[in-house]
Amino acid sequence: MLKKELVDQVSVDLSLPKRDVTAALEIMLTTMKTALVEKRRIELRGFGSFSIRSRKERSTKNPKTGAIMNIPERKTVHFTMSRSLKEPLIKG
Repeated sequence: MLKKELVDQVSVDLSLPKRDVTAALEIMLTTMKTALVEKRRIELRGFGSFSIRSRKERSTKNPKTGAIMNIPERKTVHFTMSRSLKEPLIKG
């Protein structure tokens, strides 16, 4: 689902103008980005949680050239789904 489709669906469900739903979604995403940059965990009950994890530095081989490459340590966003989301996905 694209962001536009999400805005369209929420707009229809709540009978709100698309511009208001878009503004609310942008504020929510900006707030989530800020929290993740500050290394804070985001928990949306009934959906899941987002957190920051570090991936260690590692060496790997370029399959095309065979050269050894060093990949530096980096941060990634990790999503853990809630049980109420996981169960229907497993059954479905």
